[in-house]
Amino acid sequence: MFDKYMVPTRGFQNVTQNGQITGFQMKVRITYYRGIFLPLVSSFDVTVDGEQFKPEQVRFTLGNHTYTMDELGKAEKVHWDFGVPATLTILKPGGLKPGIHDVQVVETVKPSYMPPSGFTGKMRRKITLVA
Repeated sequence: MFDKYMVPTRGFQNVTQNGQITGFQMKVRITYYRGIFLPLVSSFDVTVDGEQFKPEQVRFTLGNHTYTMDELGKAEKVHWDFGVPATLTILKPGGLKPGIHDVQVVETVKPSYMPPSGFTGKMRRKITLVA
């Protein structure tokens, strides 16, 4: 539906903790026009430069709260509004090298009135990571 707005170019950066690069981040938006409660988020499949990341490597941050993919299912009262960017943090020691990267994100949500497979938003674009 609104796939072309799912991954903005801003916010693509490495994450540093205690002086070590532990991964990278990107902003994402919900592609479903009504927004959703977090337990309805089924998955985020992230691939960068052909490297696909496992769900265990993905963290989702909305506002001041960060969740693993498993924890999203327990955040029953948290609503992700349409147009509001969230942050995906991908745990990858050393992060990504500065430069242009081929990024693909597939976002699957499962509203109750959709087929069991859910609703999938998909975006692939080139984004520049600046050191």
